[in-house]
Amino acid sequence: MDNHTVRESDSVEESDPVIEDVQAVVLVGGQGTRLRPLTLSAPKPMLPTAGLPFLTHLLSRIRAAGIRDVVLSTSYKAEVFSEYYGDGSKLGLNLRYVTEDEPLGTGGGIRNVLDDLTAGTIVVFNGDVLGGTDVRDVIETHREAGADVTIHLVRVSDPRAFGCVPTDDDGRVTAFLEKTQDPPTDQINAGTYVFTREIIETIPFGVPVSVEREVFPRLLAEGKHVHAHVDHAYWRDMGTPEDFVRGSADLVRGIAPSPALGDRHGESLVHEGAGVAPGALLIGGTVVGRGAEVGPRARLDGAVVFDGAVIEAGAVVERSIIGFGARIGPRALIRDTVVGDGADIGARCELLRGARVWPGIQIPDNGVRFSTDV
Repeated sequence: MDNHTVRESDSVEESDPVIEDVQAVVLVGGQGTRLRPLTLSAPKPMLPTAGLPFLTHLLSRIRAAGIRDVVLSTSYKAEVFSEYYGDGSKLGLNLRYVTEDEPLGTGGGIRNVLDDLTAGTIVVFNGDVLGGTDVRDVIETHREAGADVTIHLVRVSDPRAFGCVPTDDDGRVTAFLEKTQDPPTDQINAGTYVFTREIIETIPFGVPVSVEREVFPRLLAEGKHVHAHVDHAYWRDMGTPEDFVRGSADLVRGIAPSPALGDRHGESLVHEGAGVAPGALLIGGTVVGRGAEVGPRARLDGAVVFDGAVIEAGAVVERSIIGFGARIGPRALIRDTVVGDGADIGARCELLRGARVWPGIQIPDNGVRFSTDV
């Protein structure tokens, strides 16, 4: 079994090529309601994912693509981003922040940062998507096609859960379709867009606008050139606990790429300062955060353990997220569950099938069980 340690002191390669006249916008204003209670204390893009804030993985991909100038469109807990990243120099980026006073949606959020955009080509990222596509390829597709907007599409095995985006033989987008039980294509919107700057100027200012439901259909109706970059690259929306756990595990195991992790891949990643007792088993892409403790005979399979959490002896944690400073008692079973910051789960408790424990809640020994034996 491979146990690797995550450190946040990765060096930045200054020799990486830079793409001229391109800026990036990352939309990080959402409240992350589907990941509550974890997002009560931190915005979703700042939750630890494979030992680092999720946004760090995305920013590292942006930098690897040759983009240096990045604007974060913030709203919910906006100060957390600037306090952590500052001017972005530690990541080799020039970071700026534009905060929405009222939520403006995806289109309104893009329009809201226009004053900070000077490049002719703007690449927009949804801040909760984990992807493996080379951003340079999407930019190249946009420029070769001479498009007004280029949308990254991924092919999925079951597109029924998503809106789908059909294209013609030349790669032009022909429609934006809502979820249907009989989708005409397996192509779905992957949440990365390349805009010619002038198109952003046409989005209404200061009002909520959806880029997916309003801006893109309007552009098609006006005869604008909306192009597609289609591939089978890794892609996951990290908005639900299940997807967050799977995405984190995929990063740890090297299934999902991240320049921020380099080549450190294995069955688990253990952050500096964490303690793992002899006899504990860490598999399935488990992450153990800074200062966390894992007791003897504990079994962690696909677990995401935040900083300062404690997993006592003999506890089993499977496909679950354990919040900052939470405690899981001896021989407890935690499966497909979210445990909020500072919660205390007593010995031999069993939490299963989508359970969510709010921050600071205390559950006594044997307080919740699904089986009859104690």
